Amino acid sequence: MLFVHYPKCTTCQKAAKWLAAQDIPFTPRDIKQDNPTEQELRAWHALSSLPLKRFFNTSGLQYKALGLKDRLPQMSEDEQFALLATDGMLVKRPLLVGENFVLVGFRQEEWQSTLK
Repeated sequence: MLFVHYPKCTTCQKAAKWLAAQDIPFTPRDIKQDNPTEQELRAWHALSSLPLKRFFNTSGLQYKALGLKDRLPQMSEDEQFALLATDGMLVKRPLLVGENFVLVGFRQEEWQSTLK
């Protein structure tokens, strides 16, 4: 499984510790060093069945600086995917990408029910 994270994020650290404690192997990928591509984001979004807005890090500094709370509703899906692909810090994290699922953000109950 691919674990897309920001190493300094405490939620990401908590998720990684949880995965290790469950003996669930994963491949870490630093979202700041290796930003997800638009193609990856589109595939993950389709696999997740979540609204695209859930892929945005709404509490992030970049999200706020760009005024995305007000701008996102007027943007097309293509524009939103293109924007997400420009900066990993705009993407909600951690992301856990499996063969047939994508988990966005760390909610232990959701991860547990999906991975067990």
